[in-house]
Parts: sequence; structure tokens; C-alpha cells
Amino acid sequence: MNPQIPLIVQRYFDAWNQHDSAALVATFADGGTYADPASQGPLSDTAIGVYAEALWTAFPDLSFDLVSAAQDGDGMVSAEWLMRGTNHGSINGLPPTGAAVALPGADFIRIEGEKIRSVQGYFDSAALPRALGLDVIVQPRAIGPFSFGTSTRAATGTTAIPGAFSITWIEARSEEEKQKIMESGRKIATEMLAMPGFISWVGTIIGNRMTTITAWETPEATAQLMRGGEHREAVGRFFSNELGTNALTGVWVPGRINPRRQRCPECSRFLDAEKAQGKCGCGAALPEFPAYW
Repeated sequence: MNPQIPLIVQRYFDAWNQHDSAALVATFADGGTYADPASQGPLSDTAIGVYAEALWTAFPDLSFDLVSAAQDGDGMVSAEWLMRGTNHGSINGLPPTGAAVALPGADFIRIEGEKIRSVQGYFDSAALPRALGLDVIVQPRAIGPFSFGTSTRAATGTTAIPGAFSITWIEARSEEEKQKIMESGRKIATEMLAMPGFISWVGTIIGNRMTTITAWETPEATAQLMRGGEHREAVGRFFSNELGTNALTGVWVPGRINPRRQRCPECSRFLDAEKAQGKCGCGAALPEFPAYW
């Protein structure tokens, strides 16, 4: 027991450390709220417990160490803490990294009688993804005719020349639906890695539109997508009104693919990689050339 804080605040932190969502919710007054940089606004009642359980799933050993605490005369408790945990569960649909984190932060807790009226938490919202080895990208949504987003690539490493590209885009109606489409896309990309003739996959997210461009060795290889698995199920969900509001899909066959070019690290000549076959005319060995797509 920390003598510098009220018993109800001690119970609040104990509930976090004991992973007891019912006990956590019970520390709040009726209509009491919890908010932090990741909660997307104030939460109340059972939503507080649901939010905590998601954190415990992502970090099964999550705990809070109180660094310091103080109470003023108006029922406000200021508590500085250090959150510790190891990422063994999914966060926002991403696979766990196994990384251990130590995230400093602070809670400002308003006490009303024997209950908590509100908790406003603060921490560096970019520190957690950085600790997990994730990139933190800050960019505008749009500038004039340009829109901005993120992208992902999955590849087998083959240097085969693409004989076809399958291109699909789908627009989501809500953030929740967007998350479902993203999760489906990750499953499809994972399944394609094992398909004969698959070369690589690029997925982009700009606003509510998600686009994939997949390189295949032959147009016929794309037919594997409709023989079963997540892709076929996702198509069914789209046509049954479960996913998306607009979509386009098709297979494009290249009209012309120019030779791959490679610069010699010794003489700086720009070479046709196929003709050079790993060696420049100056005698220098050329590094392995990356995949086409």
C-alpha cells in the first residue's frame, strides 16, 4: 500500500497488475471515464475493461510500477508510472514481435467520494511502436491532388520475369470494415507465398481505399486465387454485402518489360543485367540483382 495515494487508486493499479477487468471497472463511479492517447477518446463502464483486456492480450505479463504519486486538496491524484510488458499478442491486427517494452507515463486521477470519476493518462504514443520495432510515420492525408498512405510488400525472392499482374482495389465503408479488409489481405498474401508462379505482392492503403498489385510468372497462375482459401472467401463476403462499397479487380499482361539495369560498383557503367551475367566489362563482379517486382 502506497500511503501517498487513496485506497481506491491503489485498488485501481492493483486491478491493472492483477489483470482483473471486473475489479478495474469497479473502481470507477457510475459514468466514470478513462482516456489515454491510444483509447480514441474517453471510455466508460465495461468499455474500460474491454480496453484493458486487449492490452493484457497483447502483453500477457503487463504491469505498472508506480514511480511517484501525489494528491492535491481537490481530489486529484497525479501518478507517474512505468509500464512493462512483453508483446506476445496481436496489436491492431499485427503479429506479435516478442519485444519487451518499458513505457513511462502518468495518470491524472479525479476522485469523487470513494470512487474514481476520471482517469486521463499520458504517454508518448510513438514510443510503444518504436519499442516494438515498428515504423512511426507522420504525413499529411492529402495535399492538393496527392493522397498519402502506407504500403507493404511480400516476396518469395525469385528473380523470374513477371508474365502477369493481378490488380485489385476495394473501398471500405468504415474504420472497422477497413480493419477487416486489411486482416483479410494479410491472410491472402501469406497464402500466395506458397502458390506456384507467385512472385511478389504489394499492398497500399490510402484513405479508405486498399489496393494490391501482385506479380505472377504466368496469367494462368492467378487462377489459384479462386480455388479456395481466404481470397475466395473474401470475394464471397464482398458479394454478400459484408465487405466494401466499391471494388475493381483484373489481370494485366505486360506489353513490354525493359531489361533490368545495373550499375557497376567499380566503374559506374550502367549495364543490362541479363547480358552482363554477373560481371562487368571492367572485370568487376556485380552484386546479385534484386527481383523485378
